[in-house]
Amino acid sequence: MKRLLEDYLLRLDHGTERMARHLAQNSGRRSFLGKIGALLAGGALLPMLPFDRSSGLAWGQEPADDADAATDDVHSCDYWRYCAISGTLCSDCGGAVSECPPGSEVSKVLWVGTCHNPSDGKDYLVAYNDCCGKADCYGTGCENNVRERPGYRMALHNEVNWCMANTSEGYHCTIAVLVALADG
Repeated sequence: MKRLLEDYLLRLDHGTERMARHLAQNSGRRSFLGKIGALLAGGALLPMLPFDRSSGLAWGQEPADDADAATDDVHSCDYWRYCAISGTLCSDCGGAVSECPPGSEVSKVLWVGTCHNPSDGKDYLVAYNDCCGKADCYGTGCENNVRERPGYRMALHNEVNWCMANTSEGYHCTIAVLVALADG
């Protein structure tokens, strides 16, 4: 029995040594450092990608039930461009529907929604950018987060600080910029 155990341990030792030698011959520090560098570079670019928060609206799903109640008042959460907005309206904070107030900068990260314009009956892609760099504005706060997902799916969660990629991470307000007519 003792002899069998010694043979087993000897084979295990030789097998481990062979695997370690094979690993050392086929990979090196430069290879490892190159993979880590590529991972870090790719991770640095991730916050610059746009996020689609429409959750399928561009693919033929119906807009929210209250879309018929849309208004032309840019200071109201019911304004048609604000169908997927989550934040304080820049139109109440010294800016405009699609322009940040003076002294703030547009966030480098955005989310996209598909909104229905009741005036012309067409659907539009709307990009939502936070304006960063100034203290909070206490204007009209809108939470039009239809089909929002839990926080573990960052791109579909509205409680994210979208100013995270900017040098000044302080949130001020949110703008809604028309991007294009939605194909449908």
